[in-house]
Amino acid sequence: MTDISETPAVPPTDPGGDERLGLQIAGLLLMVLGFGVGTLANLAAHMLAGPGGSSVGPWTVHTALGPFAWALLLLGFFTGLIGIAFLVLARDAPKGPVVLPGYPY
Repeated sequence: MTDISETPAVPPTDPGGDERLGLQIAGLLLMVLGFGVGTLANLAAHMLAGPGGSSVGPWTVHTALGPFAWALLLLGFFTGLIGIAFLVLARDAPKGPVVLPGYPY
C-alpha cells in the first residue's frame, strides 16, 4: 500500500541544469523588446509620421513625442539595460550541463 500524501505529484527534477541558457534567452528577449520595439520602433514611428501625422490602427502618431511615447521610450531603454545585465550574469555564471528536467545522465 502506498501513502499518497508522502509521494510527490511531480517527480523531483535534477538541479544540475545550465542556468546560463535561460539567462541568455531572457537577456536577448529583453534587449529585442526593449531596445528594438520600445525604443527604435517608437522613434521610427514618430520620425516617419509626417507633418499631419499618420494613423496606426486606431491611434494617430504625430512627429512630437507625447507622454505615452516618452514613457515607452524610457521603459524600453531600461528593459534593454536589464537585458544587458542578464547577459553579463550569464557570461559570469559557472557552466553547467544542459539537460532536460528528469533526463538521466
